[in-house]
Amino acid sequence: MFELIYPVDPAPLLPLPTAENPGIQPKVGMEMVPIVEENGLVIGQAPRKEVHSGLKLLHPVIHLHILNRSGELFLQKRSKFKDLLPGKWDTAVGGHVDYGEILEVALYREAYEELAFSAFNPIYLKTYVWEGVNEKELVNVFATVGNFKIKAVNDEVEECRYWTMDEIDAALGKGVFTPNFEHEFSLYKDTLLALL
Repeated sequence: MFELIYPVDPAPLLPLPTAENPGIQPKVGMEMVPIVEENGLVIGQAPRKEVHSGLKLLHPVIHLHILNRSGELFLQKRSKFKDLLPGKWDTAVGGHVDYGEILEVALYREAYEELAFSAFNPIYLKTYVWEGVNEKELVNVFATVGNFKIKAVNDEVEECRYWTMDEIDAALGKGVFTPNFEHEFSLYKDTLLALL
């Protein structure tokens, strides 16, 4: 499985200071994320806000696809208050890895924060780079299969439910889903169905 490789000493704050920008002064409680190379080597750290600012600092995230035994995929509708892609349907669980965290810890933390979901066995599928308009992510994809009863538990998720593969196929390209979900679904649909 893919792993993040942290330095012994804390990684430098990024972006590095310049004459125009004196650099970032971390504050207590500021959410810091690792900045990585594509191989998982951690080369820096930055506030979460900075990785969405258009600087395209490569940072790791986790995605969890939840499949029931009937082959339906559980999706969440992003809150209308989210800073990126509000109101779009997306992967069941997705989130940033905190600085110092390993992928599995981030996966369970995000699943619990978004859906109070913790009783699952994740299967690692793949790691790939996704570049959006304002960000660049190292996406670590996991899946789990079971007849889970799940519901949204916080204001990050507006709605959630299981979708049939036919429903998803019919809605692709119509602005219903996030671009990242559509890309990932096209890559892993057959792999997800093979898990049944």
